[in-house]
Amino acid sequence: MSGSPWFEDLNVGDEFNNVPEVTITEGHLAAHQMAFGDRLALPLSWPLSKKVTKSPTPLVNSCLVANIAIGLSTIPSQRVLGNLFYRGVAFRLPVFLGDTLKTKTSVVALRQNRIKPGRAASGMAALYIEVSNQEGQSVLNFYRCPMLPCRDSEADTGKNDDFDLISVSLDFDKLKALVPPWNFKEFSPKQVHLEVGQRIVIEARDTVTSAPEIVRLTLNLAMTHLDSKKGGYSERLVYGGHTISLAAAQVSRALPGLITIICWFHCEHLAPVFEGDILRSEVLVNQREDYDEFSILDLTVEVFAESEVSVKEGQKETKVLDWRLGVISRG
Repeated sequence: MSGSPWFEDLNVGDEFNNVPEVTITEGHLAAHQMAFGDRLALPLSWPLSKKVTKSPTPLVNSCLVANIAIGLSTIPSQRVLGNLFYRGVAFRLPVFLGDTLKTKTSVVALRQNRIKPGRAASGMAALYIEVSNQEGQSVLNFYRCPMLPCRDSEADTGKNDDFDLISVSLDFDKLKALVPPWNFKEFSPKQVHLEVGQRIVIEARDTVTSAPEIVRLTLNLAMTHLDSKKGGYSERLVYGGHTISLAAAQVSRALPGLITIICWFHCEHLAPVFEGDILRSEVLVNQREDYDEFSILDLTVEVFAESEVSVKEGQKETKVLDWRLGVISRG
């Protein structure tokens, strides 16, 4: 398929694998750090990364890996109105500086939205993304669901697939299989023990900037992130991974013992985010499993935005993200 497909153009079974392979360079690392200010210790300290991971090249932040993977999956979603959610994001192997990522995207389900008078026809496309490295090893796989417009604003495509396939979440009890065989006792700093049920309200906020630059860096083709005339809003819609990466950076500042993210159970985009919005996060500890040298934590991160829209509507802020993730922590 060539060009920018509409919802009607997609069919279950379509595959998109004719995309560039991306070798992760120091430029990617620097641009990611400049945009988000993440404080994860291993990607920042090359000597520490070598001690812990035993790799001669430093670990790449998993949010950067996810952003590149998502960007490479956007051929079928160039006309996206908004990405609704992610499911089962599993980081199966760590990625290091110099690794090359290759992505295959498959359409696994299509469902047209309910037809309503005065609303242009649109539909949801469930996409499955598989990411491998230069050795052909699987490093990441996940589902995501963009909402796409129909070419015919009054179309009735009859597409009504079951989305139960992508509702299955990762099992917390099986996350140890995603933990790499690292030397965790070399990791520092540690953090105060986190209790199940504990909520952490992160005071420091971030203003969204450099949104188009991150879109270009990650080869994201979604028009709405670069052109305000191509989406359903009067402003450019900020790419969802940008919001997630800022939330991850806020969590890394609050939890210095966080080693790396190994999965996203789910991630829901609840409201749009625009350049200049001010974001803050709250973290809830859902579960934890302790081992000799590390712990696996199940966290929920809620992100709230203060924007011109929320102020005009008489609200101080709007909840924009509900993100549940699994992490490896020290302490």
